[in-house]
Amino acid sequence: LDHSNSSHRQLTTAPRYRPADSFESPRFTGVRTFMRLPALQTTDDVDAAIVGLPFDTGVSFRVGARFGPEAIRSASVLLRPFHPELDIDIFEHLSVVDYGDAPVAPGFIEDSYDRITRYLEPIHAAGVVPIAPGGDHSIVLAELRAAAQVHGPLALVLFDSHPDTWDRYFGHPYFHGTPFRRAVEEDLLDTSRSTMIGLRGALYERADWEQARALGFELIPASELHRNGLAGVPERVRQRTGDHPVFLSFDIDFLDPAYAPGTGTPEVGGFSTWQAQELLRGLA
Repeated sequence: LDHSNSSHRQLTTAPRYRPADSFESPRFTGVRTFMRLPALQTTDDVDAAIVGLPFDTGVSFRVGARFGPEAIRSASVLLRPFHPELDIDIFEHLSVVDYGDAPVAPGFIEDSYDRITRYLEPIHAAGVVPIAPGGDHSIVLAELRAAAQVHGPLALVLFDSHPDTWDRYFGHPYFHGTPFRRAVEEDLLDTSRSTMIGLRGALYERADWEQARALGFELIPASELHRNGLAGVPERVRQRTGDHPVFLSFDIDFLDPAYAPGTGTPEVGGFSTWQAQELLRGLA
């Protein structure tokens, strides 16, 4: 599908950009791009673009996520195009490129927001879907600013152990615990269509979750998922979202630290990689 001008039409030719053929060249060769996709900053004949957001000085504890896009690209060379659970060869339907990394200014969060937003805006304007590995979760505000320029206020589907709706931290309005409060204040989100999934962990006070509910988000805590199972959750999310434009954000600390120990704020009692896959596939 071509998403130009937010419309949909069938392509008359096969998708143009796909990964290198690993039967022709081994997967350990070549420049590290996501899934060995072509490294191109173009939106012509492109459906989705991988865009790294290597910024991590919005965190309050452990940094290091600036190396996330690089590490994800390196690991992704082992991915193959056919998805057996969904019974689809992705690149028979989608043309995808690795668009590179957005420019950031380490240590300067508001400047980095502006740079990321400017980098993403033409991608959205061309009707291309950016898939953006980070980076700490503060970057999501810049992503939402770019997306809302084209799509208007978005439904949010968030996989996270924290709602990230604090007002301030050490007196400052921007860090990885505030992006969704700022997004609501800037009218980037339609909270009546938005869901936060997997919340858990110790809190400073009861208000840490209550303020997210007061902003209009629906919260599905980890304890509810563990006790009641995953069945029905994707449908519940889809019904709340409806046919509204949706932004999906996946914080790595949704996974239990047994599966993802490198996150900046690990929270025990999380989810396995298989459970995450099941929930994501259920949203297809």
